[in-house]
Amino acid sequence: QVHLVESGGGLVQAGGSLRLSCVASGRSISTYTMGWFRQAPGKEREFVAAISWNGARSYYADSVKGRFTISRDNAKDTVLLQMNSLKPEDAAVYYCSAVDKTPESNWYAIHPFGSWGQGTQVTVSS
Repeated sequence: QVHLVESGGGLVQAGGSLRLSCVASGRSISTYTMGWFRQAPGKEREFVAAISWNGARSYYADSVKGRFTISRDNAKDTVLLQMNSLKPEDAAVYYCSAVDKTPESNWYAIHPFGSWGQGTQVTVSS
């Protein structure tokens, strides 16, 4: 079965850190640009970060730039998101996905690993 499983979320105080993990099963991530999205209650899912297939390039939403770091280990079919200096506004369910971008550099999810996973909840207390 082809799917992605996110983990690593939890409750953290503002200013704290979490590391999210996304593991692929049934298909290798090695040829895909991979990314993270998040969705807070009542809001649309939004792009957070992306990393090229070989890890050479990474991209971030302005809201997380300088605080979050995306990385990958193709041998383990794993994508990580290190989140530092967390803010209450970072609270959301976080999802990973293969991604692509429009000519206007708007990132969007593609789904060679099936539909969205269950995500992992991040809660940040102030």
